[in-house]
Amino acid sequence: MQQPLHRRQPTPSNPRVQRTRNRVLAVARELLPQVGPTGLTYALLAERADVTRQTLYRHWPNRAALLFDLILEGPDLGNYPEPGSDVRTVATDWLKSLRDGISEPAIRTAVLAVTAQADHDPDSAQALERIGQDRRAALNKLLEPSGVQLDAPEYTLLYGPVLARLFLDRSHVTDEFIDIAVTQWLTTLEDCGSRELHNSMQPATGAVRSSPAAEFGGPVSAPASDSGPGPGPGPGPRSTPKPTTAVASSQPTAIRR
Repeated sequence: MQQPLHRRQPTPSNPRVQRTRNRVLAVARELLPQVGPTGLTYALLAERADVTRQTLYRHWPNRAALLFDLILEGPDLGNYPEPGSDVRTVATDWLKSLRDGISEPAIRTAVLAVTAQADHDPDSAQALERIGQDRRAALNKLLEPSGVQLDAPEYTLLYGPVLARLFLDRSHVTDEFIDIAVTQWLTTLEDCGSRELHNSMQPATGAVRSSPAAEFGGPVSAPASDSGPGPGPGPGPRSTPKPTTAVASSQPTAIRR
């Protein structure tokens, strides 16, 4: 999978570079809730992380790139979902991980900042798009054993109620709320005639279901970081939720293998 255009990969063979990068992200994660996005200047971050501004720009040429990594490489909360054949279970665990990840102050602040800036800042708009692609790719990876793969509108229908509850209602997302959201989501997709979803929810009959294609089209980062736990739902294999996604049609398309 392609990395976002603004995303520069650290040199894996250079432990010193990786340690520096991790230290900077840790300091940024601590500072962001305190000073806000506008207060998190490269001058302040360089001073607190004990690096030069040139080092910061080599890793993150703009603020959107830094926020992108803060979102997708959040702390490992220990609750990243496991792959599974039961769509309801995977979707429920995914939303709980998403809720917990966005509850982290730095991730929440970064998500809101990227979303707010996307209308007038091309870098933020690109980061926002990549985050959504990255998270959907990660969820589809978890759903592979079920034979179900979600397209963008179907994914939006799943996470939308949780983000609306958190950011618009400014209310806590309970486990009960998530259970209701998943039930309504499954009902909506079944009503749209998803044969694959219907089959995935039936008891096993001994037939072997062909596994779905592992490839995911579009320029996204490897799961988010979607590679090992990152936020998204919370940090997870890099592959943060896309705060906003345009739905192409009022009717979701059927789930595909």
